Amino acid sequence: MELLIKELKDDIQKLDNKCSGKYNLSDDHLDKLFSVYPFNKFEYVISHLIAEKVISLDDYLEIRNAYVRRNKYLYLFEMAPRTFGETWGQQHLNELVPELDIPSKKLDQQYSGQYDFWYDGISIEVKASRVVKRKSGGSLLEKALLSNSSEGFDMNFQQLKPGCADVFVFIAVWKNAIRYWVLSSDDIKTNKYFSKGQHRGNVGEGQLWITDKNIDDFDKYEAKPRDLLKAIIDKSK
Repeated sequence: MELLIKELKDDIQKLDNKCSGKYNLSDDHLDKLFSVYPFNKFEYVISHLIAEKVISLDDYLEIRNAYVRRNKYLYLFEMAPRTFGETWGQQHLNELVPELDIPSKKLDQQYSGQYDFWYDGISIEVKASRVVKRKSGGSLLEKALLSNSSEGFDMNFQQLKPGCADVFVFIAVWKNAIRYWVLSSDDIKTNKYFSKGQHRGNVGEGQLWITDKNIDDFDKYEAKPRDLLKAIIDKSK
């Protein structure tokens, strides 16, 4: 969003120079502009720029395509936590690894809802988190980051119960990228960033914080989408 705003401000300056104040596209005016989806200040500015030939239709399409590339996963930051973590996270992994089965007592007599997937005797739990700026305040959309951002960030994988699954798949979402880490239950139990006792009374439950300070420590667990099943099998051993 920041890059889009900068690009449009540069073009607004060209429009001001060309039209000598004919249009009021100041920040103050745009902030007060009444908007109803999908009409907002961005289409208002762009329509003026095209009308006065400050940018061409091809220029607009390039701006649009570049923005989409930078923000192709931004919609995930709008989801409610449970919808994102459970519904989307599980469905996304199953689309990447269709060999995973929905668990049942027929597959595992000990199953009682404690993990998400089953594969050839391996119990698998999925956890997803969105990468956001460490600063407080603002919505997730406003704090969402690009994968090459230099800003400090936090990811929090919550309600981890290492004793309830053999393998854990962590999904990290940036505005423009998704990364995957595959850890065994022992990898989590012994990880120095695993904090036990997230909720009082929930024995064996904790959370794992991944930040800009320690993310490189998880490189050894990373797997590409096409290698996720192999990573799961390897970690189960």
